Amino acid sequence: MNIPSGFGTLTPYIFADDAESYLQFLENALGGVIVGSTRRGDGKIANCQMQLGDTMIMISEASEKFPASRAAFYFYVGNADAAMDHATKAGGRLVMEVADMPYGDRQGGVSDPSGNIWWISQRLSDQPYY
Repeated sequence: MNIPSGFGTLTPYIFADDAESYLQFLENALGGVIVGSTRRGDGKIANCQMQLGDTMIMISEASEKFPASRAAFYFYVGNADAAMDHATKAGGRLVMEVADMPYGDRQGGVSDPSGNIWWISQRLSDQPYY
């Protein structure tokens, strides 16, 4: 099996209204880095590959055939409080304050401009989830 360098076996793929602004949000709020991008004939994003930590995601402009997706993502960071502050200042809407969870994560939630939820989580335990 061939998998492109930087990708995993499973790669999230997001269709977003105004994908250009959505990518800017991911860059500013979550530290995403654009690795590559192609455009459609109308100039909108056909496919963009973005690195978030050690995970590659793909983003495309939504269309009638492929409407904007809604999903939830669990995003590990080194400091959940700082990352949440950064995400909300960049335009994310707070959906859950950062707090210590009984399963060993310090976590909060933010909704992005496309309505996806990002669970920003800092692992506090070296134990597995139970």
